[in-house]
Amino acid sequence: MGLFAKFKAGLAQTHAKLTHEIKRIVTRSPKLTAESLEEIEHALIAADLGLAMTTQIVAAVKKAYETQGAAGLDYLAIARAEIEKSLSANHAEIKPAAHGTTVISIVGVNGTGKTTTSAKLAHYFQGRKKTVLLAACDTFRAAAIEQIKLWGARLKVEVIAGSYGADAASVAHDAVTAAQARSADYLFIDTAGRLHTKHNLMQELQKLHRVIGKQLAGAPHEVLLVLDGGTGMNALNQAREFHKAVPLTGLIVTKLDGTSKGGMVVAIQKELGLPIKFIGLGEQPDDLQPFDAKQFAQALFED
Repeated sequence: MGLFAKFKAGLAQTHAKLTHEIKRIVTRSPKLTAESLEEIEHALIAADLGLAMTTQIVAAVKKAYETQGAAGLDYLAIARAEIEKSLSANHAEIKPAAHGTTVISIVGVNGTGKTTTSAKLAHYFQGRKKTVLLAACDTFRAAAIEQIKLWGARLKVEVIAGSYGADAASVAHDAVTAAQARSADYLFIDTAGRLHTKHNLMQELQKLHRVIGKQLAGAPHEVLLVLDGGTGMNALNQAREFHKAVPLTGLIVTKLDGTSKGGMVVAIQKELGLPIKFIGLGEQPDDLQPFDAKQFAQALFED
């Protein structure tokens, strides 16, 4: 399946809900009234596109209507163009370190799919002929250590792990040492899920980053927050709080294939200016894909 087909399949629920609503509004009355504009606004907000993006799309629709009238006006094309324009500054590529191993810390709240995402990222770079290592730094859950070891065995990727309850920063330290000794291109650190409101857990994450930063200058080179696409705008609060605690370099949005709230990707990128690096569009290792603004906008709004 090509990348666009994956985007389209993954965003099918969001696309269906959005296009159905907009078509319903427009078909009922080709004239753009205050009432129909308000309904379009509601449809966009319901898809979690956020207030700023919704306002931008509605303004573009009004402007197009005023200059060319209702004849041939394609509301979906206008929305697609505005979203693509808004997301076009998105730099999805992972920036490799100037020298040696690139260390990538994967952070987020519980249940967003961090462990699976870490493994899928390792698989993605493996497919690009890079040497990769995984670090099991979620030492709070024995299941997380087992899960990442299973992924490691499945993908033939070495996993650096400690025992359940071990100090996560020590495991991260050992993982960086191992990555340097093996001249690995990438090290992916799977950190424990933590609520963005728990100050002590955020301090632990800061400690982990300090430890690896002392060991390898500039590490972690990327701090990627994993967000569950199904949580809609609550993900925006998570992103705000994590960004305050540990400066993020980008976002990974998972589980977009099971939600009608795919618009939250746009809302978060617009408010925080953080690039969306990857999006998760299914269960398989290949279903984590680099974010592409044009294809994302097409998959959301193309008829």
